Amino acid sequence: MTVNRAILGHPLRGVAFDAFVSATVALLGLAGMANQPGGGRATLVGTAMAVALLFRRAHPSAVAAVVAALAMVQVVAGWGPLPFDIAVLIALYSVIKYADRLRDGVLAGIGAAVGVVLAGLQTSGAIAWWAAAIYYGLVTGAVWLVGLNVRTRRLYVFSLEERAATLEREREAEARAAVAEERTRIARELHDVVAHSMAVMIVQADGARFTLDRDPETARQAVKVVADTGRQALEEMRRLVGVLREPDAQAGSGAAGAPGAAGAPGEAGATADPAHRRLALAELPALLDRFHAAGLRTRHAVTGEPAPMPPGLELTVYRVVQEGLTNALKHAGVGADVEVTVAHAGDAVVVRVVDDGRGRPPVSPAPSGGHGLVGMRERVGVYDGSLTAGPRLAGGWQVEARLPLPSTSPTTEVTAA
Repeated sequence: MTVNRAILGHPLRGVAFDAFVSATVALLGLAGMANQPGGGRATLVGTAMAVALLFRRAHPSAVAAVVAALAMVQVVAGWGPLPFDIAVLIALYSVIKYADRLRDGVLAGIGAAVGVVLAGLQTSGAIAWWAAAIYYGLVTGAVWLVGLNVRTRRLYVFSLEERAATLEREREAEARAAVAEERTRIARELHDVVAHSMAVMIVQADGARFTLDRDPETARQAVKVVADTGRQALEEMRRLVGVLREPDAQAGSGAAGAPGAAGAPGEAGATADPAHRRLALAELPALLDRFHAAGLRTRHAVTGEPAPMPPGLELTVYRVVQEGLTNALKHAGVGADVEVTVAHAGDAVVVRVVDDGRGRPPVSPAPSGGHGLVGMRERVGVYDGSLTAGPRLAGGWQVEARLPLPSTSPTTEVTAA
């Protein structure tokens, strides 16, 4: 297990290395105190340079300016190049590597070039000043280029880390969005499976309660409808839970999360198993029969020439009709006339559910604030369709959904959750 230790917010290893570099520069100044030009005063300059180098990571530009000023003091005093002048090269390297802007490194390089000329002029011995200046220039230039290379690699690594962090954040955001979408999809399916069955069962149970003494045969029929509806709802719930629990058969092939993959209730992936059959337009008559048995006077009409539709679009049409009938039973009441029309208009399919609002009022009015209309709008919105719902001037309620038909092959369409 790796333990990250820090001193004043800086890594312990970096602080220790900087202390070692500073101590080395200070020792070079102390070592030549007896015989170097300037004696103790030059040692003080070297010691000041060493102290400044302690802050080369946090404040590289300021440290470079301080070291350059101390080096200029040394030049003005005429002491010539001394061993502790290696601090100038360290400060130059630091400002190139750690400064926020490369401009500071360029300015430090220009200052170092001037210092190279001055150091060559003050070099004593048989070697010509220009030869000394060339030597110092080669060393300084090498340090500058090394610092630039390290800076470039450091910024490259930083960009990779930042990109990785960005991708990680994007993955987390996508995962949260996928979870939210999945929860919304499951909520829609649960509502569609449970709400209409509960509405039928409640209406029939209330009717049986009030007719039990006067008309036992009618009450028995109502109780039978309640039982049959409950069994069907339980079957659909089991099918839905089974689809949600089973592993995605396409996950290993890279199709996980793809629309219509196995595991989506009522989607393309559920057709292989008869237990996971998809609700389709062919089952609309059976749906209307159930609501007719529950007390609605239903009529069904299909106009136009039916065109092939993606499975998800068929499911959306089925769910819109189902929700419209459920609302009619809950709010218009038993005995209301309901007309369901599915019109194929060439480039779109129009679903219309209209009731007259003249049924017997429910014993216990259904509470407002349900999620039926919200779920219908979400389903219709998947196919860029439009949904209108509201009261009619002649009385009753009307729900109308217009769903554009896809222009491409149904097998390539996105299925509605």
